[in-house]
Amino acid sequence: MKTDHPIYLFLSAGAEAFRVLTGGQEFNGDYRFCSLTLKALERRIDGLLEPDGHDGPAYIIEFQGQHADKAWYNLLTKIGLYGEEHPQRNVIGVGVFLREQDIPSVPTLVQRARGPLLSIAPRDVLPDWLAREPDNPYVAVFAPLLIEDDEQLRDQAPALWRTVQTAPLVDDVRDILAQVLEYWFFDRFRGLTAKEIWAMRNPVTPIQETKAYQSIFAEGKAEDEAEGEAEGEAKDKAASLKRLLSRRFGTPHAWAAQRIDSASIEQLDTWLDGVFDTQSLDALIGTEPDTHNRDRP
Repeated sequence: MKTDHPIYLFLSAGAEAFRVLTGGQEFNGDYRFCSLTLKALERRIDGLLEPDGHDGPAYIIEFQGQHADKAWYNLLTKIGLYGEEHPQRNVIGVGVFLREQDIPSVPTLVQRARGPLLSIAPRDVLPDWLAREPDNPYVAVFAPLLIEDDEQLRDQAPALWRTVQTAPLVDDVRDILAQVLEYWFFDRFRGLTAKEIWAMRNPVTPIQETKAYQSIFAEGKAEDEAEGEAEGEAKDKAASLKRLLSRRFGTPHAWAAQRIDSASIEQLDTWLDGVFDTQSLDALIGTEPDTHNRDRP
C-alpha cells in the first residue's frame, strides 16, 4: 500500500496523532507540524514536529513501508543536518516501520552512545489500541493497515467511517483523518470501483429511501427525493476527488474544480477509479479550456 503520504498527513492532525502512532509518546508543550528541505544537501524532511514556544526536543519522523538497510543512516543524516541548522535544539529521530521485522539493526556507534533514535512498529502496537479504543478516530484510521482480512475490513468499514465522522473533533482535524482513511480504503481495494467502495463505506440506507416508505408515505415525492440524493452524492464524490487530487498534484485550478463539480456521478466514479494510476491531473480529467480562442470565429 502507498503509506508514506497518509502517515505524514496523519501526523499533521496534532498531538494525539503523534501519541497514537508512536505507541504512547506524549509532548510536553505545543508543537507545530511541517515539512522541511535541508539546504545543506537538499535533503527533505517530510515529517517534522518543532516545539512551539518552548525548548522541548524537535522530532524528525521517517516512515518506511518496507525493509531498508539504510533507514537509520538516512534518519541520522537528517538529524545531523537539522541539528547543524539548529545547534541549540535537542533532536530526536523517530523511525516508523510497519512491522517489527522491517526494522534494520541500529548502527553500533549509535547503540553505544544511546543515540537519539526511537523505533516504532505500528502493526505491533496499534492492534491492541484498536481493540482497546475502538471509538478513537486516530486509531480507527489505521484499520486498513492493521486488518489483513479483506472481508473483515469490509464489515468494519461503516463503523470506522462513523467513528471519524461522529467523533468530537474540530473540522480541520476531522477532514485530515477522513482523508487518511479514505485514501487507504481506495488504495487497499484497488480492484473495486469507486461506487463499490462508496457502498461499502455507507451501506445503511435511510428509511426515507426504502421502497416501503416511498410506496406508502412518499408517493409523488420519490422523484424529488431521488434528485436531491443524487445531487448530494455527486457533491460528496466531487469533494472526495478534489481532496485526493490535491494530495497527489496540489490544489486543482479553478477550471478543474468547476469541471469536477459539474460532472455526472458516472464520470466522477470513472475519475475516482483512475486517481491513483494517472500521471497528471490533465491526463485524468482533460486539459484546461482554451479561453483565448473561445470567442473567435
